[in-house]
Amino acid sequence: MVRIMAIMARRQPYILAFASAVTRHLHAIEAKYHTLVHEKISEQLRFEPGVATTNRKPLRQPAPFAATWEIRFGPENRYRVLYDIDEQSRTVQILAIGEKRRERLFIGDEEVQL
Repeated sequence: MVRIMAIMARRQPYILAFASAVTRHLHAIEAKYHTLVHEKISEQLRFEPGVATTNRKPLRQPAPFAATWEIRFGPENRYRVLYDIDEQSRTVQILAIGEKRRERLFIGDEEVQL
């Protein structure tokens, strides 16, 4: 009997790079949600950040912070992460983190339009 073993290529994770302003954006979010934000960013963006899902989608251009993608998560999908992907270097640049309050998106202390 001959066994054929399928060797699955291991997916290389993307590098997550954070814009300097993201620290300020996080300060506007309640501290109890910081761990959730970091976990979801890692979970959602390390592999296949450019694949649309229910909570991950490309943004219409022009978009704030020159972002091309958005993920949403958290209680009532209130948190938003705006990002861009550099396929060449396999880097996801996290450009902004915000909170949706009713129909308005706040990044830091400023309201932005998507």
